[in-house]
Amino acid sequence: MRADPNFRLKMATEDWEFEAIHRLNYQTFVEEIPQHAPNPDGRLVDRFHAENHYVIALQGRQLAGMLALRWHRPFSLDAKVPDLDQYLPAGRRPVEARLLAVAPGCRQTILFAALFEHAAAYCREAGYDLAVISGTTRQLRLYQHLGFIPFGPIVGTAAAPYQPMYLTLENFGLVLQKSPAFLRVGAADRAATATRACNLLPGPVNTAPEVDAAFAAPAISHRSPEFLARMNDVRRRLCELTGAREVQVLTGSGSLANTVVAAQLSLHDTTGLVIANGEFGERLADEARRAHLRFDTLRVPWGTPFNLRQVDALAARLPRGGWLWFVQHETSTGMLNPLDELKALAAHRGLHLCVDCVSTIGAMPVDLRGVHLATGTSSKGLGAYPGLSLVFHDYEPKEEPERLPGYIDLGHWAVHASVPHTHSSNLVGALAVALRAVTPARMERIRENAVWLRRTLRAEGCTLVTPDAAACPGIVTIALDTGLTAGEVGAALEQRGFLLNFRSRHMLARNWIQVSLLGDPPRAWLQSLLPVLRSLRVCRAAAPAAMVPVPHR
Repeated sequence: MRADPNFRLKMATEDWEFEAIHRLNYQTFVEEIPQHAPNPDGRLVDRFHAENHYVIALQGRQLAGMLALRWHRPFSLDAKVPDLDQYLPAGRRPVEARLLAVAPGCRQTILFAALFEHAAAYCREAGYDLAVISGTTRQLRLYQHLGFIPFGPIVGTAAAPYQPMYLTLENFGLVLQKSPAFLRVGAADRAATATRACNLLPGPVNTAPEVDAAFAAPAISHRSPEFLARMNDVRRRLCELTGAREVQVLTGSGSLANTVVAAQLSLHDTTGLVIANGEFGERLADEARRAHLRFDTLRVPWGTPFNLRQVDALAARLPRGGWLWFVQHETSTGMLNPLDELKALAAHRGLHLCVDCVSTIGAMPVDLRGVHLATGTSSKGLGAYPGLSLVFHDYEPKEEPERLPGYIDLGHWAVHASVPHTHSSNLVGALAVALRAVTPARMERIRENAVWLRRTLRAEGCTLVTPDAAACPGIVTIALDTGLTAGEVGAALEQRGFLLNFRSRHMLARNWIQVSLLGDPPRAWLQSLLPVLRSLRVCRAAAPAAMVPVPHR
């Protein structure tokens, strides 16, 4: 027998996958094995569905097989076998495997083995090394062939009898090594599951398939009517999203956008104040120095909110027409700094407010009305590819050919409606499509997931850098304990399919790792991350109640 190369093994994450699971569950455990009563819906939602992690085999968009994993005690088998642990090897971390089902047309393959091989890898990464099951007596030879060891009495009913069994990871590994057929299916599974990892980076973020398709479209001239119309539409949508008067779209990163802001401030003979409570606030101060601006810097400890009275006292020393510059979302720590309050303070003092909104636009509501200059990027919360920088402005900048290089002259870009130089139609096209998905519902989903993740991580014993009251929904930064290094933990997470931010110099220097929700990752990815963090000892406490996932969306 050979594993069908068209099968793809993965953990279920999508709504349509969960619906297919409910229907295969009904087909198997109602119609085939009379374990549950029929219902007119033709779907069976498992009573532990909210706690299950499903390994599934897909053939296109058809569900070929499934296996549910659950590690919360009591197991369903605890209710059937009194003192269950007396039958199990001591010193193990058990997981219960349930709902093994393969669609009838797929049972001529060894897909059963492929499901268990994928489940074994997932359990190993999550820190579990023993599986217990109630195996249907119809398939006892198959289970024993896979390495399962029967124990205890038969459970279930006369119509649906089950044999309790357990399987150690080591025993399953030996079975795979000894069986050439199983070795083939293991190799096929690993090749088939080489899909995109769980991207929890602040950039580049996870992109939607329609954004990928727009990026992959044939390039067109940046002088063509089609491209110019698309650019105008992007700029209009960005202004509608933020309430800004105008925006220019430049080729480059968010750092270029901040360089352009510094260049604009250099045109005025006045002084300003930079407020910094993290790495990116410090970068604003560095841009101000490079532009030879006259300014003071208010430095606040990283992960600490601004003291608005202290800010106001320093702002009072500035002349009217001066400027105030800060980062709304300090991405290094996850701190959300108060835009509305600082907007009111600047207006009261007659100051021009400049804001780095690189990690907030698209991830949460942002109101740029009354903001002199603000910066953003096509990636991060907007969900497109990096490579386009955004500069929002509430005035009409003039070209300054005698004072500024053209590339950092905001007036130069404005005069040419953001297209004075070559633009990538692929990047602009991807951004145009991504903007359609930047809705209040998406922002609320990011916020809810961030609240859930922070609450769960704290319950698990993780140390978070930013207090919850001042946290931005887009970023959760974790301070590691002594004995763990960000480099080792981050690399181990990558090996397990989770991409987190840890390689930045400021992250390594402070021994921090960072989970980003800017790309609107599925809740299931965050749920899958938690047991891996525990297995790496990032989470200190065992708090099973906090690990219970919410129902899948």
